[in-house]
Amino acid sequence: MRTPRLQTRRGRMGTPRLQTRRGRMRTPQVQTRRGRMRTPQLQTKRDRSAGLKCLISWMSTRMDTLTSMVKVGDTNEDGVLDFEEFTQYLQAHEKQLKLMFKSLDRNNDGHIDAAEIQHSLRTIGVDISLKAATRILQSIDKDGTMTIDWNEWRDYFLFNPITNMEEIARYWKRSMMLDIGEQLTVPDDFTEEEKKSGYVLRQLMAGAVAGSVSRTGTAPLDRLKVFRQVHGSVDFRGNVLSGFQYMIKEGGPWSLWRGNGINVLKIAPETAIKFTAYEQIKAVMRGKNESRTLRIYERFVAGSIAGATAQTAIYPMEVLKTRLTLRKTGQYSGIADCAKQILQKEGVTAFYKGYLPNLLSIVPYAGIDLAVYETLKFAWLNRNRGLADPGVTVLVGCGAVSSTCGQLASYPLALIRTRMQAQASVKGSPKLSMLALIHSIITKEGVAGLYRGISPNLLKVIPAVSVSYAVYEYTRMMLGVDIEGRQAGKGRG
Repeated sequence: MRTPRLQTRRGRMGTPRLQTRRGRMRTPQVQTRRGRMRTPQLQTKRDRSAGLKCLISWMSTRMDTLTSMVKVGDTNEDGVLDFEEFTQYLQAHEKQLKLMFKSLDRNNDGHIDAAEIQHSLRTIGVDISLKAATRILQSIDKDGTMTIDWNEWRDYFLFNPITNMEEIARYWKRSMMLDIGEQLTVPDDFTEEEKKSGYVLRQLMAGAVAGSVSRTGTAPLDRLKVFRQVHGSVDFRGNVLSGFQYMIKEGGPWSLWRGNGINVLKIAPETAIKFTAYEQIKAVMRGKNESRTLRIYERFVAGSIAGATAQTAIYPMEVLKTRLTLRKTGQYSGIADCAKQILQKEGVTAFYKGYLPNLLSIVPYAGIDLAVYETLKFAWLNRNRGLADPGVTVLVGCGAVSSTCGQLASYPLALIRTRMQAQASVKGSPKLSMLALIHSIITKEGVAGLYRGISPNLLKVIPAVSVSYAVYEYTRMMLGVDIEGRQAGKGRG
């Protein structure tokens, strides 16, 4: 493995170095009591060279962490971390680490044990066993006492910008960050400070914008999925290209975006209702112990109920979305005309066709999505202890994998829902109940019939999460919210 290199002021690529007063690039040094410049060392009795070893090891493996440290410590914003800034960063960061250590040391005995690590990870939504917490402890514990003292804690985290456990959790909050067209995931948890500061509102706004752009970009694949779910391959031979050709021939290129307007329009009310319901349900589950952190299964139950509440409130928009997506040229003039025709011809109950399978699909989707995402999250945290930012690739990858697993489990119910929503608009289609429709599909098409249209649905996962993440990050930056959940302006109180 080659030593990572950074760009120096003269443009040459060299080993990472810091700027001194004279402008020369050299290995970072600190001032001793006698005035001599020495390579930084951690003040431990056991190993006086621990600091240098930690610095070299850290620089050679985590260049993104080095960039983060320079960004945090560069107070004059000249792009270079000079001697004074480096020493100030170390002093300030050590104070933060001390506070973090004390917050984890619940019994104030000067040592952190496995039970305290387990409790701390639960506060950020990572529910692990005591055995797993012990493995984490052993990776930091140098003297084999099965506890972590202050010196061991400082040595392990000194050259990493992480300042608190909540910072880790913020990187992994993804329910508003990754949008694949379904709002069945368990909502994220936010602290009281984040709620009062307006951070949550900005997150909701950024998530709505990201979801709108993502859904618009993948709308052609979504329409093809709905078309395949309802019509199978009656009008075309079944492959993706033939499906697009058929839709373009029938209504032109813009027909690929039919139903996208209502699909985007329902993002805001659904997200707001689900988030509000989730917070209220969590409060009921906590009871008198308002500060208690919910376990993963409790979050799943609360999230599922909140999702069901939101779906109940906006479900008529789901029916409108399906009808508008399947419409022929000239069938409806818009959303209002579609709603008017459904109400006149089919009555109010038509707006809740397919409601039961839709409600049932929440449990497998939300449960599997949450379980897979939490498993992947913990696996990353376990392999990269001490690091907060997992990076774009890890976040998008984990979100894509967990969403795909959730879709595979809930897709048959989603197909039944769509067919029930569209029954009245398809000529010659019998009006069947959920169980009768499942039996009919299996009898005529086999079990594979329950997965009609899944190929375009899976094809849109990667572009959907990638686009939503990129737009989410850009929108959040435009709204003035940084990764720490505060407004980005320096010095703002």
